[in-house]
Amino acid sequence: MTTRRPLLAAALAAALASGLPVTQAQAQAQPVAAWPTKPVRVTTPFPVGSGPDAWLRVVTERLARRWGQPVIVENKPGANGFIAIDAFKRGATDGHDLIQLDNVHLAAYPHLFKKLPYDPVKDFDVLQPLFRAYFFFTVATDSKYRSVADIVADAKARPGALNYGSWSVGNPVHLGSALFEAVTGTQMQHIIYKEVPMLYTGVANGELHWSLGTLASTGPLFRAGKLRYLAVAAPSRLPLAPDVPTVAESGGPAGFEATGFTVLAAPPGLPKALSDKLRADLAAVLADPELKDRYTTFGYSPFAPTPEQFKAFMASESARMADVIRRAKASLD
Repeated sequence: MTTRRPLLAAALAAALASGLPVTQAQAQAQPVAAWPTKPVRVTTPFPVGSGPDAWLRVVTERLARRWGQPVIVENKPGANGFIAIDAFKRGATDGHDLIQLDNVHLAAYPHLFKKLPYDPVKDFDVLQPLFRAYFFFTVATDSKYRSVADIVADAKARPGALNYGSWSVGNPVHLGSALFEAVTGTQMQHIIYKEVPMLYTGVANGELHWSLGTLASTGPLFRAGKLRYLAVAAPSRLPLAPDVPTVAESGGPAGFEATGFTVLAAPPGLPKALSDKLRADLAAVLADPELKDRYTTFGYSPFAPTPEQFKAFMASESARMADVIRRAKASLD
């Protein structure tokens, strides 16, 4: 009977001869059913307590139950996500190291930086999106604006006088707002805040005329009666906020959407059987009825395209972001 040790030794020898990383050879030598053989680490560029971090922990808790191994979330915020990406690239390449990324890392940064410390296509094997979040047009409760049409009319009457905010150049809120300027033919000021809570406090106290925000990020101030929603930048009204009109219903441009999403990605080059297992397990967790009910708690929407659909979607999203960034004359170099 052939033992497992000679098979593994042969696989490692073949890896050394072919240049394949040893950790990948070990993954290929192990039965997929035996994976994971140790705790799985998920690196995220989002800070502890943020919406994407909180949702990731909900998902990884269920993956840990399914896999029978701890799934550890490591938060490495800062430097545009480059710290987290570097840690992921230095980690295990056999599937025991995964990473959470958002649409900015994959679709916007390639157009905002002349040189990136990663390749958004070659360095990640996207398993599946974790969620999609649509943005709401938010204003102070006592704002004079009653609709998106009011903002557009005032911005056209007073070019450069209105402002909106976000927490950096190139994040989904900034780019969504810049897209709104482009499609409405308006010019407004982009004000950057150091922290997300400060941004929406700025809207509530009148420092900002308006800002885009998710239900998760704006919810506390909305529930406190300090923010008001004018519209949601989604194809249709959301079940969690059925009284909030779409942008078109609020007098804004038809079909206007502003959204953010995060994905879970694995290292490239995993054996197909392991890659398929990761996708299937993640899809099963995200499709769980109990988890589906929690989407609304976070103000998120399910987003489950096939790998082929996601590839096409990302090509379209990248082209769209390139156009928005060009119009906004934004750069991070």
